[in-house]
Amino acid sequence: MPPDRVTVVIPTYNERENLPDISKAVTAHGYDLLVVDDSSPDGTGDLADRLATEDPRISVLHRSSKQGLGPAYAEGFDRALEDGAHIVIEMDADFSHDPADLPRLVDAIGDGADLAIGSRYVSGGSTPDWPLTRRVISKGGNLYARMMLGIPTRDATAGFRAFRAGALRSLPYREAQSSGYAFQVEMAMQAHEGGLKVVEVPISFRDRTRGTSKMGTGIVVEAMRLVTVWGWKRAVRGVRSWGQ
Repeated sequence: MPPDRVTVVIPTYNERENLPDISKAVTAHGYDLLVVDDSSPDGTGDLADRLATEDPRISVLHRSSKQGLGPAYAEGFDRALEDGAHIVIEMDADFSHDPADLPRLVDAIGDGADLAIGSRYVSGGSTPDWPLTRRVISKGGNLYARMMLGIPTRDATAGFRAFRAGALRSLPYREAQSSGYAFQVEMAMQAHEGGLKVVEVPISFRDRTRGTSKMGTGIVVEAMRLVTVWGWKRAVRGVRSWGQ
């Protein structure tokens, strides 16, 4: 895969401290970088514009306000596909996802996957900076998603993933019900229901060292509520199908 056919989409909100270094790390692979900024009050968007003037591989999409992760990715996907990307990658700005792992996701697509997920919960994956309580909560949430949705993905909440362009076009990401991190679960569910080939690539997930996490209680509550709703709808469809 030619590197310039790979676009890494990074949503940002107040990531000024991380943006210069993460931009260099992504473009060092020869990949294009699309920064999707939600009008960060710390000037992240202005900094992204300056970086884009210095490196033609960097482009910026400005959104008028903070509207959530799902809508940010949806707009970023549209732009990346319009610009001719063959592989579109999701990635956080805070180095919790190691840029050195990007080629491994690209290689997984090259080997035939439609969606390659950087997974903490397959053999070789890890969360070295996390206390036991956080690991239990995260693994428990993923187990709940697998049980409710009937999907095999062990890390459905992971935000480090690569899509084959044709596969991404087949997903209803513009109509996603989630605006937060449940967007990742929703896309994994849609990929499995659509018959796409999904693989998990083990990664080590690190905590950020600069900036502030965007994860809050409301995002977790939204995710649990939506997974429960989707699971019940799946169960109802199964009962109806069984009764026919």
